[in-house]
Amino acid sequence: MSKTLEQIVDDLSALSVLDMAKLKTLLEDKWGVKAAAAAPMMMAAAPAAGGAAPAAAESTEFQVTLEKCPDDKKIGVIKVVREVTGLGLKEAKDMVDGAPKVLKPSCNKAEADDIAKKVAAAGGQATVKGL
Repeated sequence: MSKTLEQIVDDLSALSVLDMAKLKTLLEDKWGVKAAAAAPMMMAAAPAAGGAAPAAAESTEFQVTLEKCPDDKKIGVIKVVREVTGLGLKEAKDMVDGAPKVLKPSCNKAEADDIAKKVAAAGGQATVKGL
């Protein structure tokens, strides 16, 4: 049994950050749960009963998604994607070509806004969504 667990650990250690984010989403969908710290989840649950808008206003974690990029602005947006994600040139190009794609699965508000501004300055369009 321990060799199986060790193999799982080795396999997970080999995943990229983007693959880990995809795995997290797949597991959340399969198990019907939301991966989050206990305290923020409890705080967000109370306002959610009153409506979705207050919960979004109190979010502490944000997701940045590259929505689209015009063909004539791709080089600048690829540079921003590489800077934000740490990906190589090919991976960043594939991400821009395959938009919409999540650039940053979880970050604070200031970082999310900074990333969205950088993408906009490069000519792309990014959205920030509270988690």
